[in-house]
Amino acid sequence: MDLSVVVPAYREGTRIYDNLRRLLGELDPLGADYEVVVVSDGNRDATASEAQRVASSRVRVIEYSRNRGKGYALTTGVRHSTGALIIFIDADMELHPREIRQFVRQLREQDLDVVIGSKRHPDSRVHYPLFRRVQSLVYQMLIRLLFQLGVQDTQTGLKLFRREVLESVLPRLAVKQFAFDLELLVVARHLGFTRIGEAPIELAYQFSSTISPRAVYKILWDTAAIFYRLHVTRYYDEPHPWPEVEAPVAAGSAQRAPVDAARRS
Repeated sequence: MDLSVVVPAYREGTRIYDNLRRLLGELDPLGADYEVVVVSDGNRDATASEAQRVASSRVRVIEYSRNRGKGYALTTGVRHSTGALIIFIDADMELHPREIRQFVRQLREQDLDVVIGSKRHPDSRVHYPLFRRVQSLVYQMLIRLLFQLGVQDTQTGLKLFRREVLESVLPRLAVKQFAFDLELLVVARHLGFTRIGEAPIELAYQFSSTISPRAVYKILWDTAAIFYRLHVTRYYDEPHPWPEVEAPVAAGSAQRAPVDAARRS
């Protein structure tokens, strides 16, 4: 398999059907052998059943019973994937899937380990509230101060990796929710995967609210914990076993794919 597209999904309901069809419409012209792995993260709505309604053998749906967070969902998706390249894209498709073509081209032409979408790339087309822009800018300034990653934006949900990067990095990660994207890049660079490129994106947020105070606290706490593990305990220096994942469940008439416990680095 050339490319695996991992799509974490939470409370997408009926929207996910059209979003997945749009994703397939962008992937088919690539001429690559690809798969789409949708991970329903403990949904109690129609997200899983609507994703299964997409009539394509390239789409697989993984579902488990309890909401575990985006990082957990992405890790589960990677465990069920087979592609040499793996891309993450959120199920809401606020980040337009047409950018995937450019991500793959950039990774191959520049011989990169990782390509990440950046809201601050000069060619990006971004529309979201001013206060959210300020929140993002302040957080990225803090990240540059603490980690010196050499990238302008760590939090955008569209990211492309060589498989060997994720197989080395994911077993070492401790964060499953708010700061997962940051920890992923910090550990990748720490392990020597330093060829990280940034690419332009098209982003149109579908909300107007700001991040809650509780979420801000959790993000900052997780960020401090990553710094502590990196510089004090040296937690990331040693290999760890793949984290245990909750067994997928069957719902309706469709059987979910089993967890491949043997797929370990």
